[in-house]
Amino acid sequence: MAALVVILAIGTGLAGGYRINLTPSEPLGVWRIVPLHRPVAVNDLVFICPPATAEMREARARGYFRSGSCPGGVAPLIKTVIAVGGQNVEIGVRVSVDGWRVSSSSLALRDGKGRPLTPFPSGIVPPGYVFLHSAFPGSYDSRYFGPVPISGILGLAQEVFTYVP
Repeated sequence: MAALVVILAIGTGLAGGYRINLTPSEPLGVWRIVPLHRPVAVNDLVFICPPATAEMREARARGYFRSGSCPGGVAPLIKTVIAVGGQNVEIGVRVSVDGWRVSSSSLALRDGKGRPLTPFPSGIVPPGYVFLHSAFPGSYDSRYFGPVPISGILGLAQEVFTYVP
């Protein structure tokens, strides 16, 4: 009976757009996916399914992504949109968008296990794509995997009950 109650609670939460974040890229805890009824904009904090590309499969193999319901078997990411189609992203020691430096955007040359990380080349974000960022120093985001299609956006990320360790 207890197992049935837990299964029903989880199912209801997922159907209502609630998710639990266990990654340090954003505060730990309960989040909600809020439908986005307008074009995505810079500074939107979004839930997004990364595309099932070779780079994402490599990231999954390295353990950067948790298991979930997105293509490629990964969980949705919570990231901030820092550039949209048509904006110029420059990646060097730090990231800048249209000449403005993005705070907390230093690049790492290696991941936490000492494996090399390759930054994405600089360039213009294509139409229909967004460039994602997290201020967490160890975040795996568009600095490394590049722009992702807006079609993967599930909605805005809204904190419900979170904790910053």
